[in-house]
This record gives sequence, C-alpha cells and structure tokens, in this order.
Amino acid sequence: MTRAFPFEPAFVSETLLREAAEPASALAAAGVAIEHDAPNPGEGLRRLVRFFGEKGLLRLVTDARFGGAHERMSSIGLCLVRERLGHASPLVELAFAMQGLGSYPMTLAASEHGSSDAAEVWLPKVVRGEAVAAFALTEAQAGTDLGGLATSAVRRGDAYVLTGEKRFISNAGVADVYVVFARTEDGKVSAFAVDARSEGLSVRPQAVLGGHPIGEVVLDGVVVPEAMRLGAEGRGMALALGTLHRFRPTVGAAALGFAQRALDESVAHVSSRHQFGAPLSELPLVQAKLGEMACELEAARLLVYRAAAAIDAGGDRGEVARKGSMAKLVATEGAQKVIDAAVQLHGGAGVLTTGIVARLYEEVRALRIYEGTNDVQKILIARELLR
Repeated sequence: MTRAFPFEPAFVSETLLREAAEPASALAAAGVAIEHDAPNPGEGLRRLVRFFGEKGLLRLVTDARFGGAHERMSSIGLCLVRERLGHASPLVELAFAMQGLGSYPMTLAASEHGSSDAAEVWLPKVVRGEAVAAFALTEAQAGTDLGGLATSAVRRGDAYVLTGEKRFISNAGVADVYVVFARTEDGKVSAFAVDARSEGLSVRPQAVLGGHPIGEVVLDGVVVPEAMRLGAEGRGMALALGTLHRFRPTVGAAALGFAQRALDESVAHVSSRHQFGAPLSELPLVQAKLGEMACELEAARLLVYRAAAAIDAGGDRGEVARKGSMAKLVATEGAQKVIDAAVQLHGGAGVLTTGIVARLYEEVRALRIYEGTNDVQKILIARELLR
C-alpha cells in the first residue's frame, strides 16, 4: 500500500520535493526489483548503487563542485530520499545512504581546505555509482568511546602505513573505497581514503540481523599516499564527528520510512482480514493501536525534518547537534514501537520471514545502535541543555 507522505511545509520546499522525494519514489520500485534479482545482498547493493548513479539520485550525496545537485549537500534532501527508499526496502535504502555516509568526510575535508585530491578522485565516481563507499570508524574498543581507536597511521616519506582492524563496517567486501580513521604518531586521529584494492587490506564478513554486507576490515601495513589523507593531519576526529552529526537526522528518516511501511501494511491487513464475521479494522482496540502508531510516526517526522532544516540553515553547532540527537532518538525508538505493533496486528502472518513486517522488525533494531546508540543520544541531548 503506497500513500503520499505528508511533510511540514515550513521545513520542506516544493523544489526539494520535486528534486528528491519524487525521483526517489519513482526509483524505489525498480530498486526493489533489482534487489530481488541479485544472487546475494552484496551484489544487489552494488547493482543498486550503479542504478541510482545512472538515474542521478546520487547527486544528492555531495556538493555541486563534485557533481552534486546543490551548491552544498542538502540534509533535507537526504532525509526525503532515505524515507522514501526505506519505505520500499531496507537494502535499497542502505545502497543510497552509505554512498553519502561513506563519502561525506571527503566532501567535508574539501570544503574546509578548498581542495582535496581524494575528493577529486573519488566523489565523481561515487555520484555516478561507479564506486561504492564505506565509512570505517568502529573498532573492537572504539564504538561509542572513540577514544579507544587503535588503528595506527605511521608516516613513511610521502605516504602512511595503516595497521589495525575495523568492525561492523557497512559495505565491507563490496566497497571500492573506505574512509579509514587512524591514529598518527602524535596520538591524534587522521582520516584517509583507502582504495579497496590496496595490498594488505582484507575483509572478514560478519553475520548480523538483516543480512546486509557488513564485516571487519583488516589493514595489515596498507600504504596510503599522503594525497589520500583527508584534510590536515589530526583533523580526523572532527571529520568523523561532523559526518555523524550531519547524518544523524537521516537515520531517523530511514526509520520513518520503515515505520510508514509498517503502518501502511497494517492498515491494509486489518481492512482485509476478517474475524468473527467482520474486518479487524472494526475492532476498537485495533483502531486505538493504529491511532497510536500514526501519532508516533508524525511526531518523529516533525523532529527529523526540523533537525535537517537546522543543519541546512547553518544553525548553532550545539543546537544542531541537540536537534539531530533528538530526531535520531525519537524516530528510531518510535519506529521500533510502530513495527512491533504492526507485527502484533498481523498475528501469525507477522512472524513469517517471507513477510515485509517481519523483515522490518529485524531491520529496525540496528537503527537504535549505529551512528551513536540511543542511550548516548540522551546524554548528548542533556549535555547541550546543561551547557
């Protein structure tokens, strides 16, 4: 069941609706077909990236100077697309999202320093769908606590030698370029664009809920030219945090897409499913549950697009961070509730692994963890309030 998504006009312009939401909606169905035609999730993701590149949708993941659609990448545009694609399929949504998250440190570094060899080399390929990107930050002892980051980058002439292991990296084994965060000899963190074909780089797949291509990226003396460092040495942590702040509301947007699909599927199911001589939709308890689901969804949608609008307006950094954390927290928690309710409303059909609501139930759980766990978001919000 597909219905038009309502948006708050104060946050979302008609131009962005035309440039982002409408193309995303048109491409979503084709994306699902590509996903289903692929022999495995990794191949499906690569095909989707190529498809989105050919159709111009990936022009939303960077700035105009690198082939982007706008002078500066639009957070609202990213949210519109992630919501629409998330409604269609979690893998289709991931194919788009990781092109942005995986490459944005290059965009950010180039905007700070005026030029970047890594951005010039990789971003046009990312936009055209010719290169799959990945964001390689997390380690065994560096998840929520990035102070535990141990991957090293030792300078050797005009290059760096990277050694360490990353884990829970989306697109691992599929990506053509990894943005890797490593600690230089002065103890500070720097970021590098690492070609997946580099000698000494290998991948160990990890089996996770949802079955996406995720894994450990092992760097065993990988040599990276100095030109592939992003920005100045020691700017890696700022680039990592800047990227996470920018994309946090878009995680909430993906959750909106999942939840909207769960609500749409539930309305269709209870309207057609008959028990005791009448549709389930006539039962007051069912109607009450649908009302609760709709309220969770709409409240979260307003927070998500308010946060995206604050980013695009160049708001105060602390305010932007607080709104982004609130959007991610409320939208992902709300989506979990909505999808859980959808499973319950579907009864036995809700736990069939071939059904969409069961898949959404499995997929939504990770959104409450990645890009900063929801527990940490609460602390970040409180810190900004107390500042």
